[in-house]
Formats: sequence, structure tokens, C-alpha cells
Amino acid sequence: MAGALDDISVLEIANWVAGPSAGAIMADMGADVIKVEPLAGDSMRGLLRQPELPEGAPRTDVPFHLDNRGKRSLAVDLGDPRGGELVRDLARTADVVITNLLPRRLERYGLGAEQLREVNPRLVYALVTGYGSTGEDADRIAFDLTAFFGRGAVMSLIGEPGEPPPAFRPGQGDHPTGLALLSGILAALRVRDRTGEGQVVETALMRTAAWTIGCDVAVALVDGQQPNKRARDDAFSPMNTRFRCADGWINLSTFNQGLWSRFCDAVERPELADDERFATPQARFRNNRELIHLLDEVFVTRTVAEWTAPLDSTGIIWGPVAELPDLVADPQAEEMGMWVEVEHPEAGRFRTMAAPFTLSDTPLEVRGVGPEIGEHTQQVLAERGIDADRVAALRDAGVLGGS
Repeated sequence: MAGALDDISVLEIANWVAGPSAGAIMADMGADVIKVEPLAGDSMRGLLRQPELPEGAPRTDVPFHLDNRGKRSLAVDLGDPRGGELVRDLARTADVVITNLLPRRLERYGLGAEQLREVNPRLVYALVTGYGSTGEDADRIAFDLTAFFGRGAVMSLIGEPGEPPPAFRPGQGDHPTGLALLSGILAALRVRDRTGEGQVVETALMRTAAWTIGCDVAVALVDGQQPNKRARDDAFSPMNTRFRCADGWINLSTFNQGLWSRFCDAVERPELADDERFATPQARFRNNRELIHLLDEVFVTRTVAEWTAPLDSTGIIWGPVAELPDLVADPQAEEMGMWVEVEHPEAGRFRTMAAPFTLSDTPLEVRGVGPEIGEHTQQVLAERGIDADRVAALRDAGVLGGS
């Protein structure tokens, strides 16, 4: 079945996660994504925890495949002017360029936005940075830990009062940034359908961080204040906090105070509904720490599964705090098609994540695993009509790698 982007050619001059994750979803939608890698490969290769496999089973770089599946790899030394010139020639026929290299490096390689749009006015040039492409921090190196979680203020809002800022897992800020970039790319392609002209799409880790915590940022833009963190036992309502059960944690997230008496019945403490300390929203707010400590003693007596039916009967919004083994085995995740299987030539079949959205008539499809470094160098250059003698000379000079 045809993909939504079957006729789109993408040149990805990007590494790590934020830029490549947008390219991976475009490949799922059928785009021909050419990944331009340094001769040593994307820095993401082999970096993160690999799955535990039976002894003797071939290992494969699962996190790299997630953000690079379905692409073809061209290995080239951009530090050599001949390498930059070659990639610039490839950009002449590309529909989209995705990059997360620093603006000054791109200019030095001859691959900046205006440099490429001069040779290809139809080009959609998609740039992701830490802090934008103008101003004194445009060329400041950033990862999601520094630009998204740190300077983007996400870290300041998470965790318990008085405790150090929490740690975050790899790519948590990069993947939403990749989705923001993808949104802009698709909009720019739609505009090009009408006007015939490309444009520059830009996002930044710091910018998407602010959007992610937008409910708090919107208030701070007016009053300039930092909201107070609330400890678990200082939540404004017992129906909007988390509780430890016998085998894990649950989250309650309900603002409908009219459900209070039903909640008390469900946890088999009906007397709390009429207790003057807790009978009204105002009283519960004043005495909430005491109430939460009382409920702690209740919830810990049963497992999460044993609480499912009673809590479902109340109409409140709640859910388990899953660990990763729970998530990957969740039947609802399977029902939504969150996982897909891919075939690796050595490691065999394994599951990976599907894109975080679906299309009913042009479904997304993971079209293979990530490429080896420079696996498609010869193929891509031949398809693009690059002279064979030029390719041979670049190989002899060490500008090109791969096969």
C-alpha cells in the first residue's frame, strides 16, 4: 500500500536522536531517507543499553534502529570540502534536508539553509538546535539534558520539594522535539504544493521544552513566578495524587469532588465521607496530609490488580504506575499497534516501537532496520547520477566510506 510520503526524498545530515527521529517517521511514511553519516558513523551507534539476549545470540543496536529504521546510509567526511560539495549536489534534487548540526558548522561545510536553498528553491530545510539559530547561544552545543530539561525549566518543576533535580532517561526531550520538527516539515511540504517554493523549518530543544510545560509557562509569562512543588502527601486532593499498593503504585487524577463519597465507599472507609475533617473540599485541603496518611494505610493492603474493580466502580480517573516490563506486555498497547516487528539480517526478528500516530488510508510501515555505516554509499550516488570517476577519486582520498 502506498505511503503518505512515497514521492518524497529526504537528505538527513543529522546525528543522535532529535533530528533522526523525525527522519525515521518520514521513512515509515514511505519517504526515501538518505542518512549522511561521518566515516565513523552516527555518535548514537552502540551508545545505549542493549537488550539482554541468550548467550551466543547476535547483538544489534536496538536504540539506533529505533530512530534510523528504513533509511539508507551514505558515509562522507564533511570536513573535507569535497565531501560538503558532494552532499550539496545531492541536495539539488532533495525535497527535504533534516539537520541538527551547529549553524556555524553547516555554513563552513556549505550546507547552511540559504546555501542549499540557493541551489534548490523547492527545498524544505528542517533545522533542530538547542537554542535557536540566532543570538549569542545559536552555536552553543546542547543535549536534551541541558537545553530541554535544564534551561527549558522542565527539571525545575519535577520531583519533591527541597530535593535535587531528578535524573531523566535518554531521548526524553529529543523525541517530542523530533515530532515538532516533523509537524513543521509536513506543513512546509503542504505549502510547497501550493506555491512551488520551499522554506526553512526550525525548532529547538529549549523551545519544545517550554511547549511541553506550557500550562505552567503560560502563567509565568504573566506573573513571572515559579510554582511551588508539592510533596506527595501535600497534594491538594487525595484523589489527585499517588499511592503505594502492595505490589506497586497507582496514580489518581480526578478533580470532581462530587465523587468523594463514592471514593470512600470504594476504599472501604465510608466513615471518612462524613468526617468533619474531610467532608468538604475546603476541609480536605486543610487536612490533606493527615487524610493521605490514612489512605496510605488502606491502599498498601491490596495489590494494584485487587484495587482495579473498586476504583473503576467510582468513576474516578486512575491508572497504575507501570514499569517497562508492564508497558511492553500491556494488551492495550498491543491493541493500539504501539509495537511492530522488524527483521535484522543477523539478529533475526525483534519488536520495536511504531510511530506515535496512525493514518487510516496511508498506513505507516517500518521498512527495515537501521543501516550499517555507509551501507548504501555506492547505490545512492549511482542513483543520483554522480560520476563514477568522481566517486572513485573520493574513495581513494578517504572522503567516502562504506560500500
